[in-house]
Formats: sequence, structure tokens, C-alpha cells
Amino acid sequence: MRRFLLRHALLPDGWHDDVLVSVDAAGLITKATPQNSDATATLLDGPVLPGMPNLHSHAFQRAMAGLAERSGPAAGDSFWTWRETMYRFASRLTPEDVEAIAGQLYAEMLEAGFTAVAEFHYLHHQPGGTPYADPAELSRRILAAADTAGIGLTHLPVLYRYGGFGAKEPQERQRRFLHDAEAYARLLQALTPQLQNRSDRRLGMAPHSLRAVTPELLRDGIAALDAIDSAAPIHIHIAEQTAEVDDCMAWSGKRPVQWLLDQGIVNKRWCLVHATHLDAEETQRLAASNAVAGLCPTTEANLGDGIFPAVDYMAASGRIGIGSDSHISVSVAEDLRLLEYGQRLIRRSRTVLAGGPERSTGRRLFEAALKGGAQALGQPMGAIAPGHRADFVLLDSDAPSLAGRRGDMALDAWIFSHQTRSAIRDVYVAGHHVVENGRHIRSEDLAAKHRQALRRLLQE
Repeated sequence: MRRFLLRHALLPDGWHDDVLVSVDAAGLITKATPQNSDATATLLDGPVLPGMPNLHSHAFQRAMAGLAERSGPAAGDSFWTWRETMYRFASRLTPEDVEAIAGQLYAEMLEAGFTAVAEFHYLHHQPGGTPYADPAELSRRILAAADTAGIGLTHLPVLYRYGGFGAKEPQERQRRFLHDAEAYARLLQALTPQLQNRSDRRLGMAPHSLRAVTPELLRDGIAALDAIDSAAPIHIHIAEQTAEVDDCMAWSGKRPVQWLLDQGIVNKRWCLVHATHLDAEETQRLAASNAVAGLCPTTEANLGDGIFPAVDYMAASGRIGIGSDSHISVSVAEDLRLLEYGQRLIRRSRTVLAGGPERSTGRRLFEAALKGGAQALGQPMGAIAPGHRADFVLLDSDAPSLAGRRGDMALDAWIFSHQTRSAIRDVYVAGHHVVENGRHIRSEDLAAKHRQALRRLLQE
């Protein structure tokens, strides 16, 4: 049993001082008692927040951040032209590259206050599409990177078979991603032993998109997952681009979210990633489904996706979480800030997502993303409370933007006051110290391996 004394902590019912937390051998909180003391406990002297779940990640894309910012030969760059750059980059990655990039990324996530990540992993095979001798080779590299960095992981192997709606054949450059139903079921079974019986690991699935699976394959994939864990998370890209909405209408006569909801399978285990382009009916139905909308504001801005209807959705008690997706930025504060700022720009108003008068905008967004992210990852996290993992983020009270601030004022300052240096001082995952004085404890080794991989990739 370990004990921590949190000088000023955000608990489920608000801010409290001198919270004595007991943590068991599995890294789970057994007690959290305010107004207490223990001279032998590890002291976290400053504002302490629960660790944030990152509900959407394509780890390898961190290494290509900035490589798609040169305009193309013709006007009209978009998500679809960015995707061509991504395909070319992905085709060069070795298993060693995947592990090195993911290790560096996960260290950056921890430094930013993310203490667990849902890895939406669709890079499975060799560049020509031939499976590795171990078909789970690249997934195991992700698991190894997470272990090295010390981050919680919900691993979501992607089910991807087709190149467009109506079972369109895939492109050659998509061959690294592809599985049929039987091969996908074998992959899930192979990974199960490494993701069981740990509070910081969970196996789920990710049908890539309605473009990439048929209704029959979607059902087969869910059945394979249910045979392992009938409550496991299911994540899917959906309605990110207007072209996808148009193509889905041409295929089915319905919009993507409308079609998925009409199947009667969407519930609290689902995370609909992006869901950017919803009509009013879809917005209300998605909120009522108890699924989580997986929002990735910095990536969605970078790709020109559009802006999610957050005001109407959250007013209908819709559940949200945040993800850094392509990792053009890795920052809890920036994604929450941009989520609010997008709504301000389209509504020409302020504190749009505060949820009512005299409320902290930062607090509402932070707590909503904690709750929705924990649900989407299927992990016991997102709160400093018994039964939850001991994931703590200690803000630096000496940071210029936080000086003299406590409670919601400190949280708002962290999210809405851009810092030239991190305002996060220390991070713990399952009670283990992984970030100290703003730096990951293995930052030098992870950065060296990442640099080596990038030098090779960018010289080819």
C-alpha cells in the first residue's frame, strides 16, 4: 500500500485540500480522504488533477507532423491530399520505427497530462501487404512502447478491408492495413493474453470507417470481439469529411451517423471519432445513445475537417472526450481550448461551453473529457476516487500563468492561458512516477531512438 498527500486536488465533488490517497499494488485507489495528513506519504504540493484519457491516436503520424504543410501543385488541398502524404510515409515504416515513434509520442503525452491512450492501430503488415511472421508484430511494438513509457493503453486493432463504400477494392497503398474477418479474429485472439488482468490495459476494436467495412464484416468483427469481451470498446471514424457524407448518401440513402445509429448496435461501448458533420436529428440521437463523440480539435483544424456541433450536443447531455489523433499537437490544454474557441468563432460569443451562468468553462470541459474519455477507453480512470487508477497530474504552482491561482481559477488559467513552458510538473500513472519536473523519466533514451528513426525515414 502506498500513500499520497495531495495538497489541493480535484475530486468528483470539487476541489479539496490535503487529500490522503491510499493506492494498492494494482495501482488502484482504495481511499481518498480530504482534510487529512500523513508525514510518511508522498507529497504532491500544488493543484492535482486526474490524468486525462487520450481517446484517439495514430502514433506513427506524430513523426510526419509538419510534412504535409507545403501546398500541392494544384489548388484545393484537403484531407484527401493530406492522406496521400500519410500513405507514402506509412509505406516506409519498419517495426523498429513504429516502436521508436510511439515511445517518444507516449512520453510527450504523459508530459502533456494524458495518462492513457486509445491507439487506433491500422498499420499491420509489411509494405506490400504480406503479414509479418508474427501477424501481431506491429501491435506488439505499440504495446512495448506503452510499457516503456509507462502510459495506460487501450489497444484498438483496426478492421480495414475495403477502399470505399459498397465494398470498393482497396488501393495498393492500403495493403498494409487489410484483414478479412478470419484474420482479424486471429489477431484479436493473439493479443488477448498481453492485455488482460491489468488496470492499465484494455483490448478493443476499431472498424476503420463505414468506407472500409461492409455491414457483414462489421458484424463479424464485433462478434469476434464479443467472444473475448462483450463490453470491450468499439471506436470508428465517422462523418469527418463532407465527401464521406455524400458518398454514404449515394451508397445507402442515409448519412453516416444516421446509418450507424439505425443498425441498433450503438451504445456506451462505442466511440464515434470526429462525427464532425451531423444534422440536428443525428446530434440528438447520438447524444441519446450514450456513446462518446471522440473530438480531436487540433487535428480537425489542421485537416480542415470542420467544427463539431458541441453546443447542441452537450446541451442534450451528449458525452465527449478528446484525442490528439495525428499529433500535430500533443496537449490536453490546447485541444480543450480549441474546442471552446471553435464554438466561440462560429457563434461570436464567449464561454460558450461553460454550461450555464457563473461556471468555469475549463472545469466543465475538463470534467466532460475525463468522464467521456474514461468510458471510451474502458479503463478505471478519470477521477481521484476509490476504484479508479492512481493517475495524478500535478500542476506547477510556480508557473507564471498559475501564480496565486487555486481551484477552477488555476484550471482555467492552465487551459486558456497559453504557456511558453509546460505548467505540468509531475505525472503519476497507477501510482508510478513517470514525469518529474516536466520531463519524462526516460526522455533522453526515447528521444535518441526517435531521432535515429526520423533521420533514416527523412533521408529516404
